[in-house]
Amino acid sequence: MVIVTPALRAANNGNWKTAWRWQRYLAQCCKARIVAAWPDARAAGDQLMIALHARRSAASIAAWATEYPGRGLAVTLTGTDLYRDIQFDAAAQDSLQRAQILITLQEKAPEALPAEVRGKARVIYQSTSSRQILEKSGRHLRAVMVGHLREEKSPETLFAAARLLASRPDILLDHIGAGLDPALADAAQATMLAAPNYRWLGGLPHETARRHIQRAHVLIHASRMEGGAHVIMEAVASGTPVLAARVDGNVGMLGEDYAGYYAWNDAPALADLLLRCRQDADFLRRLLAQCRLRAPLFEPASERAALERVVNDLLEC
Repeated sequence: MVIVTPALRAANNGNWKTAWRWQRYLAQCCKARIVAAWPDARAAGDQLMIALHARRSAASIAAWATEYPGRGLAVTLTGTDLYRDIQFDAAAQDSLQRAQILITLQEKAPEALPAEVRGKARVIYQSTSSRQILEKSGRHLRAVMVGHLREEKSPETLFAAARLLASRPDILLDHIGAGLDPALADAAQATMLAAPNYRWLGGLPHETARRHIQRAHVLIHASRMEGGAHVIMEAVASGTPVLAARVDGNVGMLGEDYAGYYAWNDAPALADLLLRCRQDADFLRRLLAQCRLRAPLFEPASERAALERVVNDLLEC
């Protein structure tokens, strides 16, 4: 098995984390290796391919399908694939046609696929280890947002909400993520000056970010497009409720009836949710209870079993 991902370890992003985790999970049924592009010097030994990202891995997908027509090929679809690229990008569209299986990472994702390939879809919820639920301080509400500063993650919504809450020292906003977009990094710096309860902490190691999530009262997930966000499952597995933009990628993770949604890019609505979490303990407990109902979807055993089913299906192609 070869796993193709456009992002390797140094990127410390969702694509890399997925590839690395799947390599470990597949160790019980096959030998898997991770590459940024295929073919490479070890390509001759590969029997199956899972490629992450229909557009960014399109060259590797096309090379595999040309070299091994009809041989097991699965393409894992990211948020930018589903909610942008497959609408207009010819290479991404070609990847959908070449794959025998299309892996999606949350239950709403197949709805975004063209009707003629929707039957190829398999949903594999990503997983993470559970964490001890910590007691949270009653003196303040601490919210954390985790995601590199880039346009798809909608950090401007958090910046605006922080300014609206600048007079509330009892609502603390931590923001973790590397400043990949210099303009957004400048905006984060400006927000710290305007709102003393907002802190941009920059990029942090994964384990450190998880501890921040574990200690927070709520996680904020403001993205406008997501394939199946790691930070949502990490928050759920830590007993930290989520406040999320109501977009399909988040609804597919948290469920249609989840109470912690706000309209995408609506900073006043996000600020109102944060105020409600601070003032209404019953509401916060309701969010936690709803997250606990979703937690079994994100257990490692569930992801491993779903991944092994995909491998078995690929072997039959």
